[in-house]
Formats: sequence, C-alpha cells, structure tokens
Amino acid sequence: MNELEIERKFLVKSDAYKQEAIATTNIAQGFLNTHPERTVRIRIKGDQGYLTVKGKGNATGTTRFEWEKEISATEAAALMKLCEPIILEKTRFEVPFGAHVFEVDEFFGENEGLVVAEVELKHENETFERPEWLGDEVTGDNKYYNSQLSIKPFNQWKN
Repeated sequence: MNELEIERKFLVKSDAYKQEAIATTNIAQGFLNTHPERTVRIRIKGDQGYLTVKGKGNATGTTRFEWEKEISATEAAALMKLCEPIILEKTRFEVPFGAHVFEVDEFFGENEGLVVAEVELKHENETFERPEWLGDEVTGDNKYYNSQLSIKPFNQWKN
C-alpha cells in the first residue's frame, strides 16, 4: 500500500495514558537501512510481521511516504537477523482522545526511559485535542525517529 503518512510526535510527561489505553501490543523492530532519504524497517507486532519503507520527511517532519506490507512473523524474524545491531523493543498503548487515537510507545532495552506519543492526521493542519499527559512536541526532530534510536539509543544521549 502506498500512501503519505501524516503524523505529529510528542514526548509524554506522565503515565496517565496507561489508564486510558484500549489496547497494548509488544513490538520488536529493526532496520535494514537507516539512510536519511529512506528507511527499511522490519517489525514484529504481536504475532504479525511487517516490512515497511519510509521516505524522507517534508520540511516540518509531519509528512512522508510510507509503504507497508504484512509478512509472516517467521519471515520477519529471519529478516531481523540482517538488521542493524540495535533492535528496538517497545510496548505500544492505543489511547483514544477526542476524535483521534494516540499511539504511545514505551521503550525498553537501550531506549529504556523514553516514552513518545504519535497522532496520525488526515492533513498537516488538522487540529486535535491534547491530553494532559502530552508533553513537548518533537515532530521533525530526527533523534526521536525509531530509525535513529536504532543507531544512537536514548541511553547514549547526554542531558
């Protein structure tokens, strides 16, 4: 499926989202390619595998090309062995708020302590209600991209 992904990303300032979550899923993902112009991701989400290609973001970082295909978890596990060294581990919480569903990712392993929320939009200027637990916006800040967290994880950042 070819489409544009339009989303905004935020830090999370409390764990209040956990009480509002309607679903949680464990995710492992690695990257075959983390080039700034394109990334190729392998993901195992629950018991399903995915192969995803993402293009470079626009000037604001909110919009970029995304192509994703479901593959078996067995195929994904085999491809994961070819990925760059750091495999991201996280739990995703789906949290409805207003007319949107926020995806809150709580990272583990080398990215332990990082919690970010994303909201997908229909267009760049779409308005949305902000839950109280939503913190500073980090849309377009490359260091928060999952592909970059696989190269320089959160535990290597200096305060």
